[in-house]
Amino acid sequence: MFRRTAFAALAAVAALTFAGCGDDSPAASSSPSGSSSTPALSGTVTVFAAASLTGSFTQLGKDFETAHPGVKVTFNFAGSSALAQQINQGAPADVFASAAPKNMDQVTDKNAPTTFVTNTLEIAVPKGNPGKITGLQDFADKDKKIAQCAVQVPCGAAADKVFKAVGITPQPDSLEQDVKAVLTKVGLGEVDAGLVYKTDVLSAKDKVDGIEFPEADKAINEYPIATLTKAPNPDGAKAFVAYVLSDQGKSVLSAAGFNTP
Repeated sequence: MFRRTAFAALAAVAALTFAGCGDDSPAASSSPSGSSSTPALSGTVTVFAAASLTGSFTQLGKDFETAHPGVKVTFNFAGSSALAQQINQGAPADVFASAAPKNMDQVTDKNAPTTFVTNTLEIAVPKGNPGKITGLQDFADKDKKIAQCAVQVPCGAAADKVFKAVGITPQPDSLEQDVKAVLTKVGLGEVDAGLVYKTDVLSAKDKVDGIEFPEADKAINEYPIATLTKAPNPDGAKAFVAYVLSDQGKSVLSAAGFNTP
């Protein structure tokens, strides 16, 4: 009788010990390889980007979504100064890509930015150059119809720097709030010439011709990109910036005419 009772007690202890080795134990909770998997990205990544990045970033957004099926990338393209103001006023954004360090510096809600490309100015004229534009000096001719970016936006600041360096006082007929607006006026033939980036001329080569000028080297634009400290989707923001800086991102940007810093 005693031996039968002792055997039953030992069996009960063994059962309890086995039950304690269930799913809550470290061995059971770990993966076969001994490491946990990284959760997949999800949600929306909102990117505020300079107007001159429209074509290349739209492509990068599509490529990023393909690489991360659970993510949607949305863009707000505009002049960098306007974007910086919107961010500082509380507009929800995950990433900011500016066409100039000055506008990135204006944003208080940012992590350390990285310069990812550079760009230079080029004269854009309607196909066939009906206004007979030959160079930068034509921007001082009151008889020519000229479009430029306002000095508050990077393309306008770069143009102002070039004009001052070579001693030319331009006579623009319109000052636009982003470079795409200048390009549109040129493409529609509303002006004889506009000062845009070489990447813009390349993107609209079916509508405009480009005229390079040596003075463009006096104002090379650096483009910084940064995640924002109040990003609604911080993981997605970091991943998108990493993609822009990757070899795949560099390939798309290079094809658009941007240079590496």
